[in-house]
Amino acid sequence: MGGFRLQTLVANAKQLIKHNNKHQRDVPKGYLAVYVGETQRKRFVVPLSYLDQPLFQDLLRRSEEEFGFNHPMGGLTIPCCEEAFIRLTTQLHVS
Repeated sequence: MGGFRLQTLVANAKQLIKHNNKHQRDVPKGYLAVYVGETQRKRFVVPLSYLDQPLFQDLLRRSEEEFGFNHPMGGLTIPCCEEAFIRLTTQLHVS
């Protein structure tokens, strides 16, 4: 994937986050709410710094492929199993 497409993907995700965080007052500044799961979705609150991480950007690409930028939960929806998301965010948290 080209650098321009990745920048657009991250910019669109940030715009969605800014819009949704206005409506989700329980999300602390510097964090975003995401919904994770393939059928039943669970809400997670993660640091915005994850948007700069290549592993998390891969999840954003999957999200874009599945939903475009129309997210059914009203927040950023990531179509992967909860266990895989937890493993990935654990790796990001450690590094």
